[in-house]
Amino acid sequence: MLAVAGELPAEDADWAYEMKWDGIRAIASIGGGEVRLFSRTGREVTATYPELQGLAAAAGERELVLDGEIVAFGENGWPSFEALQQRMNLASAGRASRKAVDISVSLVTFDVLFADSRTLIDQPYRLRRAELDALGLDGPHWQTPPAFTEVSGVDVQALSQRNHLEGIVAKRLVSRYEPGRRSAAWLKIKNRLRQEVVVGGWRPGKEGRTGQIGSLLVGVHGAEGLLYAGHVGTGFTQETLAMLLDRLTPLRRPTTPFTNEIPADHARDAAWTEPVLVIEVEFAAWTTAGRLRAAAYLGLRSDKNPDDVVRELLGEEVQADPGPGDEHADPAGSGPHDPGADLGEVRQLRVAASGQGLGGEQRAEDEQEAENGHVVRVHRSTRKNPRPSQASSATARPSECARSGSVSVLIVGCA
Repeated sequence: MLAVAGELPAEDADWAYEMKWDGIRAIASIGGGEVRLFSRTGREVTATYPELQGLAAAAGERELVLDGEIVAFGENGWPSFEALQQRMNLASAGRASRKAVDISVSLVTFDVLFADSRTLIDQPYRLRRAELDALGLDGPHWQTPPAFTEVSGVDVQALSQRNHLEGIVAKRLVSRYEPGRRSAAWLKIKNRLRQEVVVGGWRPGKEGRTGQIGSLLVGVHGAEGLLYAGHVGTGFTQETLAMLLDRLTPLRRPTTPFTNEIPADHARDAAWTEPVLVIEVEFAAWTTAGRLRAAAYLGLRSDKNPDDVVRELLGEEVQADPGPGDEHADPAGSGPHDPGADLGEVRQLRVAASGQGLGGEQRAEDEQEAENGHVVRVHRSTRKNPRPSQASSATARPSECARSGSVSVLIVGCA
């Protein structure tokens, strides 16, 4: 099930809010003492992330199918897609294991689709989420961050912005899980504009980039085929430029893959390629001509099918599937959710290689911030292989958090 780009819902009561992590989607099939991982395109990527095999022991005798996101942390301690790229393209188990020493990953779970012979996709999100939380999956390389209900989406988005995260995802509480479908029952609200695009060619570099790629010519699929959406000329490292040239050179073709007209100054001296490589970009806005303005390269998306890349629309432009029963009803008699579990407690989103306790002075400072209803900063160990330990937590006074209407979260990270 895929989210559509959208805006914050008008009514918070019908929705849960989750953080949007800067990683790649993955389905984890757990059973028989092993974990099998599949990308969004259905490609098995088990060998790429050997450290996630420990999840089988954590699940015990249970058979589970989980949906989630694989994330890695950069040097600044925040989820980093750039860091993850150094892991996601490794097909060899040996190379992946060696790379995991320096760049480890975690599986952030947010849905459960199957549990002990029970298929859960027709259950409403509220009940699936309760089942996921009850699993208690909290280990050195797997976490279940909280979903916030009966709180302001504005507050949750502000939380993600202050912690420099990609954005949030709003999920309708009564929505069923729709495998393979993009549904407005899940809305991704981004703090920055991002778009996946298909590379259809490149223009050669000049001066300092002579002999390299100057800019990528990109597009998105529409009713008339692959539509030119502009060029991307910034955001590259020297290593990235070399990697892209190696990937694109074997894909060269004599004619443009785009079906619409391309400005002459963009097409001049272009090298055209088969439209199979997908990248992600950050940009300022869409122009009226359907072009990306001020687009910068973020990373290669080998986990995405180029045929699925379309211009992302706002959620209200897609009709939502109402799911089982009345959209505004409390499904299956699940009862009211306790807001104190999300607002009153400082929740831990430990989505790093392992938990690391906080130092005395820093811990005291963070506990004071939590009591004041403030968002607690991210902590990251500088050790490459820290010893797993029980991360400390602080509890804010529920009455103060409820009065302020704030969301307090402690994010403990270590790579």
